[in-house]
Amino acid sequence: MKEILQGLVEVIRLIAGGDPALRTIAQLSLSVSGTALLISTAIGIPLGTIVGLSRFTGRRLVVALLYTGMGFPPVVVGLFVYLMLSHSGPLGRLAWSFIPALFTPAAMVVAQTIISFPLVAGFTMAAVMGVSPHLRQQVQSLGATPLQSKLAVLAEARVGVIVSIVAGFGSIISEVGAVMMVGGNIEQRTRVLTTAIILETRKGNFDLALALGVVLLAFAFITNIAVLWLQGGAFRE
Repeated sequence: MKEILQGLVEVIRLIAGGDPALRTIAQLSLSVSGTALLISTAIGIPLGTIVGLSRFTGRRLVVALLYTGMGFPPVVVGLFVYLMLSHSGPLGRLAWSFIPALFTPAAMVVAQTIISFPLVAGFTMAAVMGVSPHLRQQVQSLGATPLQSKLAVLAEARVGVIVSIVAGFGSIISEVGAVMMVGGNIEQRTRVLTTAIILETRKGNFDLALALGVVLLAFAFITNIAVLWLQGGAFRE
């Protein structure tokens, strides 16, 4: 109980004082996870919609791969990205400018994108599949194109789509194994909230670790509230 009270006092002190180290860590956490979520959303929602509403050869395999990806252990993803981007790996050997290097925020974005993408695509697929097929028939009977009919179904399934985004964000904002492996927890370069919490806990600074944990929870809460606000009145219907 004493550590919890000290942690709450510490978080108030750090936030009120504008602690530069905390600000740097928090900004990097939001930057990495936010970028990964944007990429996952931009790719995952269209793919989930197509897989959920279309019939094509190999669809079952794609669905199986998405469901498998939804259960990927983050540390395995981190190991995969590490091996791919290392100097002896297939991508590291190419040394192309657009391929991120290990122990950089870009490598952390790659790892978190791989973690969140299957969740966004998989939940979006499930959401659009749950929409009544009569909706597409009605829209198409009114002269809608295939793309317009898919967009109509996607709009109807917007609650499930928002859930997919929230699930994707939740899977990466609190993730530690993959970012530790490909980022290295370098101070002022790749140290994010989760890796900082581990570091401070190992050093015995439980009040600071708890303060960082409170900030992490606050970020998750505020982000989810913002997503629900942007979504509009679907949850009030």
